[in-house]
Amino acid sequence: MTVDSSPEVQPESAQQTSLGTAAARNLATTTKSAPQMQEITSRWLLRMLPWVETKGGVYRVNRRLTYTVGDGRVDFIQDGGNVRVIPRELGELAMLRGFDDVEVLAALADRCVQRDFEAGETLVERGQGADKLHLIAHGRINQTSVGEYGDEVALDVLADGDRFGDHALLDGSGPWQHTATAATAGTLLTLSRADFESVLATAPALRDHIARFTSLPHQRQNHRGEAEIAMSAGHVGEHELPGAFVDYELNPREYELSVAQTILRIHTRVADLYNEPMNQTKEQLRLTIEALRERQEHELINNKEFGLLNNADFKQRLQPHSGPPTPDDLDELLCRRRGSKFFLAHPKTIAAIGREFNARGLYPDHVDLGGQQVPAWRGVPILPCNKIPITKERTSSILCMRTGEDNQGVIGLHQTGLPDEYEPGLSVRFMNINEQAITSYLVSTYYSAAILVPDAVGVLENVQIGRWPR
Repeated sequence: MTVDSSPEVQPESAQQTSLGTAAARNLATTTKSAPQMQEITSRWLLRMLPWVETKGGVYRVNRRLTYTVGDGRVDFIQDGGNVRVIPRELGELAMLRGFDDVEVLAALADRCVQRDFEAGETLVERGQGADKLHLIAHGRINQTSVGEYGDEVALDVLADGDRFGDHALLDGSGPWQHTATAATAGTLLTLSRADFESVLATAPALRDHIARFTSLPHQRQNHRGEAEIAMSAGHVGEHELPGAFVDYELNPREYELSVAQTILRIHTRVADLYNEPMNQTKEQLRLTIEALRERQEHELINNKEFGLLNNADFKQRLQPHSGPPTPDDLDELLCRRRGSKFFLAHPKTIAAIGREFNARGLYPDHVDLGGQQVPAWRGVPILPCNKIPITKERTSSILCMRTGEDNQGVIGLHQTGLPDEYEPGLSVRFMNINEQAITSYLVSTYYSAAILVPDAVGVLENVQIGRWPR
């Protein structure tokens, strides 16, 4: 058998007969997008706030006189497993508001006894004698009582910084009107009436202060703590009418405009030679302004001086009854104010709200905002804002607010007509061209937010967003 060992004949490669695409692209004009940016969000807060012109850079909120009764939260110092109350923080108690003798406050703080509790533990029982003040350093506590028909009714949910039993230090015979049960493990500090009275006996200044407090004309306040306007109704004949006037706060709060600024630098060579088809300066400026607006919204939420989370009234801060954001919690948030315009929550919190709706077989309404359908509860839109922080424990907050000057709500503050104004309340000012031929522009925006009355904003705090319903 003969084997053919001759090599196979390979076909000749096809000859190129036209211009290739790789070479042709050298002569073609590409179609380009404008520079894209992941940081841009919907910025619903900036869109929903009514912006008020603030001439002079300051907005003063004049209110009807309100009696301050020390209803703030108490701060603590943690040293390992030991917790101590900061002495000056005891001034948040109504009876100690304005008392500034640090030595006496320190003596009271030293007599506070730490108590660690477990979930489900009953801390006080309704009907028992009330003889201690309880300061909550950490944890959640449910307050319940007995309703008119003998069933258990929920009164409140307390958390870090809250307290109960203030009256126990002054009233020696009053019983607890509620039962306090721990919803989670935590720590509280207790101050007994006996310890308080022992300090009171050695502190004449404290005795005088308590005497003045107990003699305050509490009957001249309405349920909001405002100075009462005397009036008469339902009378007949020549009844003598009471005189009245509306008193104002003597030291109203003033909001100064804050600022967000940056210096935009562009090389003149870039601006001169590479401006087609897109203007380099314009695109650089557009992205810079987007970043400034994002920072502006972040400050409106989180700033210590005027941010909504930090300036919400303590009486308007609520705790969820079971952890996740249920429809019942949203109802509780809504009922604290009239004319709520919208909820504001982190997108992950909105997802948690949706899970709770699904678990109960509920489907939220949708409303139209500027041509966009957004979810709503009781007709109030639920809007996303990723500037609301999420803690490492996977908890967050939900804001609910009323807006507008006419509604005594929340307003945004800005000033227009600025020199070199580029957008309302935002200016782009040429600075110089340096020795490296780099052009500098100062980009500035001025803003703030004001809460006209305390119930304009409510916050549902410590909302668990990592819990899935079963």
